[in-house]
Amino acid sequence: MDIATLIGIGSGLGVLLMGTLAAGLNPLTIIDIPSIFITFGGGIAGTILSAPWSSTISIIAVTKKAFLSPKFDIPGLITTLVSFSEKARREGLLALEDDVNELPDEFLRKGIQLVVDGTDPELVRNIMETEMTNIASRHSGGRAWWDTLGGLAPGFGMLGTLIGLIAMLQNMGGGDPNAIGTGMAAALITTLYGSFIANMFAIPLVKKLASRSEDELMMKQIMIEGTLSIQSGDNPRIVKEKLSSFLSPSERGVLKDDGDK
Repeated sequence: MDIATLIGIGSGLGVLLMGTLAAGLNPLTIIDIPSIFITFGGGIAGTILSAPWSSTISIIAVTKKAFLSPKFDIPGLITTLVSFSEKARREGLLALEDDVNELPDEFLRKGIQLVVDGTDPELVRNIMETEMTNIASRHSGGRAWWDTLGGLAPGFGMLGTLIGLIAMLQNMGGGDPNAIGTGMAAALITTLYGSFIANMFAIPLVKKLASRSEDELMMKQIMIEGTLSIQSGDNPRIVKEKLSSFLSPSERGVLKDDGDK
């Protein structure tokens, strides 16, 4: 599990609860069933309307990625590519055919297989970059559901507030100021809900999923550059230096230590 996601959600809920108590309110007073229907139900309905049905039914699987820690071993990937470079220089590209099926990543497997098959380098790059573009497009479509909900929820919150104000104005004829205050408070709860959905869940989840996508696409870019370097017969030391540029200085140190063992 991604501890940052859990801490963020837990602290957000905790701060909201503490703020409610600090304001002298009973937390139960901000729970209003009609407002929940209007804001949550309306926002989700509008999102379903705007998105393909496939995005809606896959949203749970997509959202899981924000709660799971990614397993992106970039130093390990670079080490693998450097070892492939060494083997290709020593035994030829065809010698990599035995190692292709052992690669866990399908994208890298496809790239190395294209190299082993003698595909033109420019075509190899085009094929791999096209697939990477399609991966990015799928990632964008996956997080668009939450992005849409983040935009619609505040609007439905305001819609609920307007409905509450209409109901309050209809009851003003009684002349009871307490009833007016209670009605105004109930009307504003939907605005609270809309802002809460957008800023506590939807927008942060979009950003977290975008970060996950960037990390995965960087892995794919390393695979592309490493595969093409292997095909061109670059010196393994040059391959290592080229690919290590994707790492931070601290990660480069780990890579150096691993390579010296």
